[in-house]
Amino acid sequence: MPAADRTCLITGASSGIGADLARQLARKGHGVTLVARREDRLRTLADELRDAYDIRAEVIACDLTDLAARDGLAPAVETRGLTVSVLVNNAGFSTMGPVHRSDPAREVAMIRTDVEAVAHLCSTFVPGMVARGCGAVLNVASVASFQPLPGQAGYGACKAFVLSYSRAMAEEVRRKGVTVTALCPGPVETEFADVAGLDETEAADALPRFMWVSSADVAAQAITGMEKGRQVVIPGAGNWVGAGVGHLVPRRLLMPVLASRHPSLKE
Repeated sequence: MPAADRTCLITGASSGIGADLARQLARKGHGVTLVARREDRLRTLADELRDAYDIRAEVIACDLTDLAARDGLAPAVETRGLTVSVLVNNAGFSTMGPVHRSDPAREVAMIRTDVEAVAHLCSTFVPGMVARGCGAVLNVASVASFQPLPGQAGYGACKAFVLSYSRAMAEEVRRKGVTVTALCPGPVETEFADVAGLDETEAADALPRFMWVSSADVAAQAITGMEKGRQVVIPGAGNWVGAGVGHLVPRRLLMPVLASRHPSLKE
């Protein structure tokens, strides 16, 4: 439940799913701590949430690829007299294209954000939740976590880690008053594809329209699932079916199909 000395820490909160997750939590009366690199966007969102829902909203600018910067998050929260009751690990991005054409620095930055930061922040904040016997974690994975993804090999592997890690941790804390939920969205109408290097046409052609879900709908389903203690949330019926197919179909049959559909692998 919301309380004056508790906060929901949300990474990647400056846009897209992260911003909509913050809106959903604020709508329910929770104070939020917004974390991302783009401080100006965070401040704009914080002002919006305060005005709309009369809640407390803090901003912490942080580059999650940086270990020292992540180490500063817990002290920054503590100095405000707050404890993290809900941790939302949403920050992440994808590289695009075959591994043999990849930029090593960009690949490592992705792994640090999508994998290392998730483990680091869970290890930092979940012990306090367990000690208090209360808390929730929402880790944003992807439908890409259910099978390898040619054209986004590193991203698919990162999200597979997030899903596996979340499921295992959920079992570890199941009787300790803490829940862990992995959110596995399919294609979402955000800046994500643009950052990865796809234009709108390429992104739309890669996956059928019925699989696309709005960022606001993804966030709403995520928070509902987290409140109910679900271990995995897959927004959209088409994505739920796709995840099941991706998990069950033999890889020797599935991989060529996925590779043929991926726009970054088309010559």
